[in-house]
Amino acid sequence: MVFYEPGKTSHGLPRDPFKSCVTPRPIGWISTRSKDGIDNLAPYSQFNNLTFDPPYVMFSANWDLNANRKDSTVNAEATGEFCWNVATWDLREAVNQTAEWFDPNVDEFQRAGLEKEPAKLLKVPMVKASPIKFECKYYTTLHLPGNPPMGSADVVIGKVVVVHIDERVLTDGMIDLGKVQPIARCGYHQYTVVRAESIFEMIIPGDPKQLVGLEGNAAKSADLQANGHGVEPTK
Repeated sequence: MVFYEPGKTSHGLPRDPFKSCVTPRPIGWISTRSKDGIDNLAPYSQFNNLTFDPPYVMFSANWDLNANRKDSTVNAEATGEFCWNVATWDLREAVNQTAEWFDPNVDEFQRAGLEKEPAKLLKVPMVKASPIKFECKYYTTLHLPGNPPMGSADVVIGKVVVVHIDERVLTDGMIDLGKVQPIARCGYHQYTVVRAESIFEMIIPGDPKQLVGLEGNAAKSADLQANGHGVEPTK
């Protein structure tokens, strides 16, 4: 049995196992634009949605080796906007290219050969080839202090104001992840991909009203509230 206290005792393994314990993690492929009009694109493996009505997402950006904050964080705070682009199997090489640390004046879209698509409500470019995209209004940043040189992180939270879904990844009116084939981050230098054969379904037993939150159905949630049927919190 491996037992260790992070930052205090050694795990005795050749590589730190922590990120391999929490997997797979969706990739926050975040696009921003600086106050000077320079576009930025970078993937973050510490990314997820937070709630659904209204929808919020977050990405966590560790500081670099010189204690500098990431361009995505600086830009989102300065302009109040950012976009999320789903990272897919077909776009995996471009995702990897945009992970390289560049000078703030470098446009990662151009470096990776990616065509831009303008957002509808925001002044931020999106990855045109990405089949699912969110336009997000910056909400807040939570700073997590850490050990140098890269332990500190900025957790950036944004409210999703526009959702883009390419109809080609829909089947019977639902997102077909077998068509999207999103990639996810594992530990070390490893990734995985969601394919049709790896998807299965389970419906949690109990009060059907609880499924409103589990499936993220904002319309049903509003209907329950309108009819005086508030969903009790899970114990």
